[in-house]
Amino acid sequence: MQKHIKTSVVACIIDEHGRILLTKRNIPPFYGQWVMPGGKIDHGESIVTALMREVHEEVGLKVKTGTLVDIYEHLSVGKRCDHYIILYYRALPLTSSITINPDELSEAVWFAGHELPHLDIPPGSRSVLAQLYPQQQWDNLQPPGENADLEISG
Repeated sequence: MQKHIKTSVVACIIDEHGRILLTKRNIPPFYGQWVMPGGKIDHGESIVTALMREVHEEVGLKVKTGTLVDIYEHLSVGKRCDHYIILYYRALPLTSSITINPDELSEAVWFAGHELPHLDIPPGSRSVLAQLYPQQQWDNLQPPGENADLEISG
């Protein structure tokens, strides 16, 4: 089995009211947790194209990609010791009607900054949200670890 780095892109979609769109996963990884929409970048696909495709597949929105917020890395994930690099980008919603993909998500909700610290959010997403909403009190912030199995639920 050949090992390689898996690269994903995640959209931090913030609306005109300063709310961010989070989705509740109904499949691993992050089963039952709140995360931003995103997914893997296919071979030969640009980062921007992958971001727009993943957002549309998961929540039915069209977005405009903004700046890179952060990069989060997961090492030694699962039995195969997968290596993930996740690129978090700001995004602006260009449409407003949300249609969730029930194969991956159970919910999609716009959250105000003050609601975020109390949600069940994996460490990578918590770290990025703390950067986007620094005025909030964030507990349990963790840098990416060598053993990402502890970071990824499900």
